[in-house]
Amino acid sequence: MILVVNTGSSSIKVAIFDDALQQRLSGAADGIGAAAGGLKVGEVTREAQFANHVAALQAVLEQLEAQGFPVSRLRATAHRVVHGGARLTEPVRIDDAVVAEIARCNPLAPLHNPHNLAAINALRDLAPDLAHFASFDTAFHATNPPVATTYAVPPAITERGIRRYGFHGISYASLTRALPGIAGGTLPRRVLAFHLGNGASLCAIRDGRSVATTMGYSPLSGLTMGTRTGDIDGNAVLRMAEEDGIDAAARLLNHESGLTGLSGVGPDMRTLLGDSSPEAAFAVDHFCYWARRHAGSMIAAMEGVDALAFTGGIGENATTVRARIMEGLEWTGLVPDANAAGAARLHAPGSSVGAWVVPAAEERMIAADAAALLDADA
Repeated sequence: MILVVNTGSSSIKVAIFDDALQQRLSGAADGIGAAAGGLKVGEVTREAQFANHVAALQAVLEQLEAQGFPVSRLRATAHRVVHGGARLTEPVRIDDAVVAEIARCNPLAPLHNPHNLAAINALRDLAPDLAHFASFDTAFHATNPPVATTYAVPPAITERGIRRYGFHGISYASLTRALPGIAGGTLPRRVLAFHLGNGASLCAIRDGRSVATTMGYSPLSGLTMGTRTGDIDGNAVLRMAEEDGIDAAARLLNHESGLTGLSGVGPDMRTLLGDSSPEAAFAVDHFCYWARRHAGSMIAAMEGVDALAFTGGIGENATTVRARIMEGLEWTGLVPDANAAGAARLHAPGSSVGAWVVPAAEERMIAADAAALLDADA
C-alpha cells in the first residue's frame, strides 16, 4: 500500500493505493490552524480541531488504522510538492538533501512548498521506518528548451531563479500515461493538453515530452483562471503595486481576478454558465478566447497538432466550454462530434486531429512514481 499526501495551507488530502494502483480509501483533514475543522476518512466524518499539520496527520493516521490501513501495511508515503526548482526534475526518494532542496525552493512557491514540507517532515517523524517519496508539479516541464524557459532579462536575474517553470506537471504526466489506453493506440506525436479548472494551463507535448506550457515563474501567468488574472503586462502590475501596495496587488492578481473579477459572481464555471448576466457571459467568453489564443502558441511550439486532450474539472465536465474551444480550432483539421458529458472521444470519425477527455488522476500518478522508485530500489 502507498499513502499519497497532498498538503495545502489549511488542509491535507490523502489516498491509499494498492500494489495494482487501485485507490482503496481517501480522506482529508481541513481547517488546520483554525478554530474549527473537520476530518473525513472513507465514510467517517467528524468535526475536529488541528493546531498544526502534525496534529492533522496524526488524526489521519489514527483513522486510517481504525479502518484497516495501519502504517505497518504501508510500503511508502508519496507527497505532491508544487515546486522542485531547476534541480528536482523527477520523482525522488526523500532524504535530508532532498528536504533541504525543497526548502530552497520555498521563495519560488511561498504559498505551497512550506506546507508541502511541513507534511513531509511530520510524516518522516511519525513513520521514520517508511520510505518517503516526492513528485513535483514543475518536473514534467524540465524538458522545455532554454529558449522557452528563459525570460529576456540579464543572466544575473535568471541566476536568481527567475525563469519559466510551468505547473500542473503531475496532471500532464498522468494524461500522457493514460491517453493511449483511452484513444486505443500509441500516444499521438503532438498532443495539445488542456488542464482546465480553477487553475488552468495548456501544455504542448511532443513525443511524450513537454516542450512549452502557459504558466511561467508562478501559476499566475497564461490562461484566465478562477481567481488569477492570467497574462498581464508587467508595467500594469508595477502600477498597481505602486498605487495600491504590494500586498493588495498580489491579493488582487491571485485571488480577486480571473473569472471572479470579470463576473463579480465567483470562479465556478457551472455557476457562470447558468448565470444570465452580461458579466458572467463575458467572463466565459474571456476564458474560451484565451484558451484558444494560447492554443495557437502551443501548436506553433510543437509545429502542428495531432490530438487535443481535456482534463481537470472544467475540461472534463463543461461541454459548452469544450465546444467553444474546439470550434475555434477547426482550422487545425479537427472535426468536433460527440461532446456529451461522459464521452471520451470528442472528434468525428474522419477528423485529422483527435480530441479526447482524460480523467484527472494525479494521486494515482504520484503513487505510480513512488512504486516505480521502490521497484528500482528492489
